[in-house]
Amino acid sequence: MGGYGFYVWGSYIVSVICIVGEIWLILNRRRTLQKYLGLKNESTISISEKKNETTS
Repeated sequence: MGGYGFYVWGSYIVSVICIVGEIWLILNRRRTLQKYLGLKNESTISISEKKNETTS
């Protein structure tokens, strides 16, 4: 590598860290969104059930 091995391997390591970090962030956002949408759907179901209970 002509004395540039540190820079070459360093750039590989930084690239892998960035890719792994990006994948982790995407998975974390997905989990958060699923949790938010799940809570939102449960709250709408409970509100509609409450409306049905009061009218009957």
